[in-house]
Amino acid sequence: MKLTVVGCSGSFPSVESACSSYLVEADGFRLLLDMGNGALGELQRHCGLYDLDAIFLSHLHADHCIDMCGYFVARYYRHDGGRCPAIPVYGPEGTEQRLTTAYADTPSPSSMSEVFDFRTLEPGGFRIGPFAVRTERVPHPVEAYAIRLEHGGRSLTYSGDTGASTALDALAHGSDLYLCEASFVDGKEDIPDLHLNGREAGVSARRAGAGRLVLTHIPPWTDGERNLADAREEYDGPAELARPGAVYEI
Repeated sequence: MKLTVVGCSGSFPSVESACSSYLVEADGFRLLLDMGNGALGELQRHCGLYDLDAIFLSHLHADHCIDMCGYFVARYYRHDGGRCPAIPVYGPEGTEQRLTTAYADTPSPSSMSEVFDFRTLEPGGFRIGPFAVRTERVPHPVEAYAIRLEHGGRSLTYSGDTGASTALDALAHGSDLYLCEASFVDGKEDIPDLHLNGREAGVSARRAGAGRLVLTHIPPWTDGERNLADAREEYDGPAELARPGAVYEI
């Protein structure tokens, strides 16, 4: 598998990065994990607009899904060969309604579904293209999912947005790469079932026995280096901050 960080800023885009979006490729299949603010533009540095094969939306907060509205325009009003066929979009219940409401003026109430084949997530296992997939509900103010992808004997787990969760630790068990959010700062923010801090992300990676930890979804007002240092106090494997454009061969 090949993972490319399209965007990794939390809550809103930073000067350096769009919000959450991660491109995963295997056997010529391209799966995008989330499409937050600014991600659609950055995606085109790494993949053609019409080269995605499926999209996974971890939850329906704007910093993880709002650029789907722009992507709807690109697919619905395509000027070089007619409207695009519907691409699978895996998301929580109500994804189509949420995006239609956010766009506010689609040609019809069902226009989104003409270019997006909406599929409702629930915990469990299934396949997306060449990937064996497992999803798990994680604690967050809205319905939210973490995802584990396996291919060719290798594994990647993406936390999405989450508070501390034993279910997430179990999902990430033995993952070769663990892409884990670290929005909060240890000792500064303490809001249960919302986000992890760097220390909690390190604890989760240690409990999971992950092979490599990449911290992501760090808001512009949060000190990423502090969170990385805290994570390394809890997890002794390779750990780093996600950077836009970074590529990982898994």
